[in-house]
Amino acid sequence: MMIGNPRQQPVTSGRPKSWDLFWPHVTGTWKRWLTVTGAEHVSFVDYAVLGPQLGMPAYPIDGERSLTITREYVTAFLDTHLKDKRRPLLDGPSAEYPEVGFW
Repeated sequence: MMIGNPRQQPVTSGRPKSWDLFWPHVTGTWKRWLTVTGAEHVSFVDYAVLGPQLGMPAYPIDGERSLTITREYVTAFLDTHLKDKRRPLLDGPSAEYPEVGFW
């Protein structure tokens, strides 16, 4: 599973970016490419919450929201692959998390 900001969305024309080049090499029957609208690279770590408290710039997506999304999707991934528990969250777009795009 790859999860990132909108700049990691697949390129539809022009020069492919790193994720576009990497994706065909991801093997196996299960793989997911996700992006989160409003996210930046640091949105997937504690900086998203701590940065604004320290006077650093905030990002379009709220820090708490980005951490919730990260936790839910990573937990679903680990449950699926380590605990063999099916998690429908990974099947496609969710009304609960409309910021998450599936590619």
